[in-house]
Amino acid sequence: MTQSGERPRRGRTGPSQVSAKLTIPFVGEVAGLWEPADAERTAAWELYFQLASRVAVVPLERDEGVLREALTSLYSLYDVTRGILHEHGPAVAPPVPPGRLTFGVLAMVTLNRVLRPLLTVWHPRLAAYEALRPEGTDPVTYERAWPEADELRSALDATRQALRSLARTLQQVAEVGDLIDLPVPRPPLPPPARAPQPPDHPGPRHGDGPTGDTPPR
Repeated sequence: MTQSGERPRRGRTGPSQVSAKLTIPFVGEVAGLWEPADAERTAAWELYFQLASRVAVVPLERDEGVLREALTSLYSLYDVTRGILHEHGPAVAPPVPPGRLTFGVLAMVTLNRVLRPLLTVWHPRLAAYEALRPEGTDPVTYERAWPEADELRSALDATRQALRSLARTLQQVAEVGDLIDLPVPRPPLPPPARAPQPPDHPGPRHGDGPTGDTPPR
């Protein structure tokens, strides 16, 4: 119940309450009830779109993808998230009682507890290794030979899980469809190969050319 003169925070569309949860790699999770206002719904869509359109939420298999590209995507996501907070201002970070969350809280936890620890550790490590790449060496091949590559991939995977948990909450608040796990249409299958047919050699007819049993005249 709102106090006299206080405007309800419920938006015009979408769920009035969401159970929000954000997993923090190697630490734990932040969870609580979120009652999003209209400005928070708009901000949720903007950040959800940014997450859905980046390699940061896509699994990076051992022999595919580029670690530098993944780190660069996360670095730009850091700046984008700050920009969304700055654009919408205090409206997305209202004061709430303990056990409640806001867009501002989730965004700041993502910046300071999910993205910042990964970037401050791994960006300089990878940059130092890249600086030693011999001239003429393929960058991707060189990167995959890095002794710390698997450790970074594990850290990226933990970060990806955190960002996906955030994305699911943002998707629910923004009340939009799934833009991350999209069904990828498969190319049409080629027609089945036909079994080879034996050559059609009809028997000799009267008046035909010579056969193996009849010597030529």
